[in-house]
Formats: sequence, C-alpha cells, structure tokens
Amino acid sequence: MMSDPTKEDELAGTEQPFVAHLVELRDRLIKATIAIAIAAAVLFLYPGPGALYDILAAPLIATLPKGATLIATSVISPFLVPLKILLMAAFLIALPVVLYQAWAFVAPGLYSHEKKLVLPLVFSSTVLFFVGVGFCYFFVFGQVFAFIQGFAPKSITAAPDIEAYLSFVLTMFIAFGLAFEVPIVVIVLARMGIVSIEKLKAFRAYFIVLAFIIAAVITPPDVVSQLALAIPMCILYEVGIWAAQIFIKHTKAPEEGAAAAD
Repeated sequence: MMSDPTKEDELAGTEQPFVAHLVELRDRLIKATIAIAIAAAVLFLYPGPGALYDILAAPLIATLPKGATLIATSVISPFLVPLKILLMAAFLIALPVVLYQAWAFVAPGLYSHEKKLVLPLVFSSTVLFFVGVGFCYFFVFGQVFAFIQGFAPKSITAAPDIEAYLSFVLTMFIAFGLAFEVPIVVIVLARMGIVSIEKLKAFRAYFIVLAFIIAAVITPPDVVSQLALAIPMCILYEVGIWAAQIFIKHTKAPEEGAAAAD
C-alpha cells in the first residue's frame, strides 16, 4: 500500500518548524546560561564570593555593636552561603542578556504593534525590579536594622546566622522588587481591557489599604519597613495609571485605531 505523498509533505511541513523552534529555544537557553556562567566566573575572580557576602551584610554589620559579627551554625555554611550569593549576583548581572534571549525567541511571532507592547514592558519591568532591590538595600536595610537594634536589650549580644540573614535578604529583595512592578501590572490590566482607567482610579482608596496589608504581611513587624514598602506602592500605582493612558494610546493595533477613528 502506497502512502500519499501529499500527507507526507504536510507532516514534513509541520514537524520541521516545530523542531526548528526547539533547536532555537535550546540555543537561546544555552546563550543565557553561558552569560550567567561568565558573570559568575568574573565575580568569582573579583571580588570573590566572600567579598560579595561582606557587601550584602554591610548594612547589618554597620548597626551591630562594635566587634560583633555574623555567625555560621552549619559546618558548610561558610562555603555554600557565599556561593549562593555569587550565583544570585551572576543571574542579576546577566538578566539583560537572559531577557534579550527570551525576547529574541518570541519576537518573530509578534505583530509590530505587539512588539511595541512587549519590549517596553520587558525593559521597564527589569529596570523597576532593580530599582526596588536597590531601594531596599541602600535605604530600607539601614533603617530597619537600626530600628531593630534599638530595641535589643543591653544584656543580649546580637550575632545573626549567615543563612538566616541570606534568607531574610532574599525575601526582602523579592518583596521590594515585585512591589515596584505595580505600574507594569496596572498597565497590562488596562491595556488588555480587563480593568478600565476609570475603575483603576476608583480603586485607588482600596489599593492604599491593600498596600499596607501586603506590607504588614511581607515585611518584618516594624513600622519603618512597612511604610517603606507601602508608600512606594501607592505612589507607583498612581504612576501606573498615568503611564497606562499613554501606553494604550501608543500601542493600539491598526484595526483598533481605525475603529476608534470611525
């Protein structure tokens, strides 16, 4: 029984693009991994894993009593914890390359107006995440640790564990990094038509309450860190509403623009 050459051609035509996409995805992942590995190698040589941890611990060390240091309660913690920080820092440094590889993979399948929508969001969300992390490290940590140490009894010598400190830092970094993504969430909701600009404005008072609830749940139980998270979220919500109106205007599809003109 002879096979139909037409069906074989159809199968060949559908399999080849799928395989080509898998190959391209593999290549993009390899390039992103290489970028992270290069960043990790450079950081390993300079300043080194130990120095990276010292930089991360600097805001806490500055508030501890003179001569006090962090401690390691596990035998392998002095090796594993700095290594984790090295990999985290390498990923953050290589993040623009990783995001570019993701963008290069999906961009060919997007329309021109969709590219105008995605690329600015990818870029701005990355910048906002870094701003949130930087705000947490340079401003919030110093205020929070000083506030906490101010309540420590004189009879207690503070000696935080390095693993516990790393866990705290990562939690705070992620919390502030994601909190600074509020404008992106607002823009996406408005652009996709899920929520109108008018409803976003009407939800303003509820969002303020929600921001303080989120800050109370995520941050340590001190007023400083809660205000430092909630207030920027409220400000960024207003920025998101303003930016959404501009973004919607400049990323309309051609048919949407024609319909609006009619």
